[in-house]
Amino acid sequence: MNFRNALLATTMLLLPFGAAQAQQVNGVYIGAGAGLNWLQDANINATGSLADELRARGNATGGDVSFDMGWVGVVSLGYGFGNGLRAEIEGSYRENKVDTIGGFGGAGGISAGGTARSYGVMANALYDFDIGANFGGVSFLPYVGVGAGYIWREFDGVRANILGGSVSSDGTDGRFAYQAIVGAAMPLTQWAPGLALTAEYRFLGTMEHDISTQSGGGSFNVARTGTKSENYNHSIMLGLRYAFGQTTPAPVVAPAPAPMPAAAPAPARTYLVFFDFDRADLTDRARQIIGEAATNATGQGVTRIEVAGHADRAGSPQYNQRLSERRAGAVASELERRGIQRNNISVQAFGESRPLVPTADGVREPQNRRVEIVLR
Repeated sequence: MNFRNALLATTMLLLPFGAAQAQQVNGVYIGAGAGLNWLQDANINATGSLADELRARGNATGGDVSFDMGWVGVVSLGYGFGNGLRAEIEGSYRENKVDTIGGFGGAGGISAGGTARSYGVMANALYDFDIGANFGGVSFLPYVGVGAGYIWREFDGVRANILGGSVSSDGTDGRFAYQAIVGAAMPLTQWAPGLALTAEYRFLGTMEHDISTQSGGGSFNVARTGTKSENYNHSIMLGLRYAFGQTTPAPVVAPAPAPMPAAAPAPARTYLVFFDFDRADLTDRARQIIGEAATNATGQGVTRIEVAGHADRAGSPQYNQRLSERRAGAVASELERRGIQRNNISVQAFGESRPLVPTADGVREPQNRRVEIVLR
């Protein structure tokens, strides 16, 4: 499985999700993820009489260890400040089997084996970009991050058999580590408020490790030293994140006016239908409110129904005007489906010009994302 195919598989897994709007994290959250990692080549060096024999034959005394694709797992505990910034502590584990060992100046007959592992703790700072991103109907919240911490690198039986002897590395060495993170979160609020699916790419690097190495065996004397090796790793992961205390605002209906005396004209009745951010589709609650309005309009002999669409101030005025038109049209269509004649419905759209709750430009306000139904 190459990197391109892995990304394609990740995208296909995400497509069923994202019906709800992604929200920035506000408060404590936990997360976990797993996936694939690519470990770049490491170094291994012969010493002692085996190194002397390699030099005598005109061969180099060092080789390169290449690794198979491995797996990675991460768990994290963090806090979101509600403005896009997040801070977290994570623990991680990566494992890769040795694929081949080459080098040593072209010496033939080299066989290889062993396992490399990396594990440790990182502190990360991340930022969520609340840009209303939407791809193919999937809402998501992209983010980037950087981290620093401490990673232990372990060589377990990493071995090259050469010239009747061997070069083997077994040991663990911890060093300062750093990483970069690029990812996106997709909401799963249909399962639980605050739950999100995450997809990430991570680059992890550490300072040069010093791993215990032994050379010898066969006709060669045993010599011990340390092999210095860098540690660079690329990972892609899928995971779940749960933010505690997150809620989804529910639409509310304005209270009906007090009844008037029988001789006076019947008062206008207003119903409010609320929408999710950047959406014009009707929720189950919205359909229930529209059904109540249609029933009352039929039973009370209403002669005119006014439908007015509105939007909050997150986005340009032109976009919000079109969004309010789509919302008003969705409500009018639902009224017509419930038996109201279209010529009895007056449809208007005001964009962001008539907020129910005044806000500054660019601010999301759930109560301003509405359609007002007025029975006359």
